[in-house]
Amino acid sequence: MIERFGFIHDKLDTKVLILYVLHRLPARIDAEKLADLVLIDGGIGYFDYKQCLCELIDNAQVEETDEGCLITAKGSRNCEILADSLPYSVRMKADKVTAPVAEEMRREAMILANHESGEGGVTVYLALSDGIGSIFDLKILAASEEQAEKIERSFRKRAEEYYNRFITELSED
Repeated sequence: MIERFGFIHDKLDTKVLILYVLHRLPARIDAEKLADLVLIDGGIGYFDYKQCLCELIDNAQVEETDEGCLITAKGSRNCEILADSLPYSVRMKADKVTAPVAEEMRREAMILANHESGEGGVTVYLALSDGIGSIFDLKILAASEEQAEKIERSFRKRAEEYYNRFITELSED
């Protein structure tokens, strides 16, 4: 038998930890990225994680699609009931590693960048929202697909910066 360090050793705790992490994320996450967030405690192995995730999916507490994993209403209810059973230090570690991922997911949900080819060029649509409604919409014509994709990548990286520069330029006398 392999001796493992950490506070999480049994299947129930592993399942609760998976639900705990998913409950803190605003969007779907790839199962492998989820593993990175869950395997924070030396007591959990990858295969234990996969087995518990599969059981949570089979029990309709987690939904898995091609886009990733998402906690269901049933899983959320169970998480709220059982989260306190996780050791405090594990919850704090989970919160620490999950927070930046959740923030990045929220940011990505507020940025839209796509393009459509048509006669005369490629139309690029860029938008930024504040979570309530759109605060910036821009439609521009690109010379090629490659340029459109470059514009999209750049906007996704620095959408807030572009918005601020645009507002500053338009607000000056």
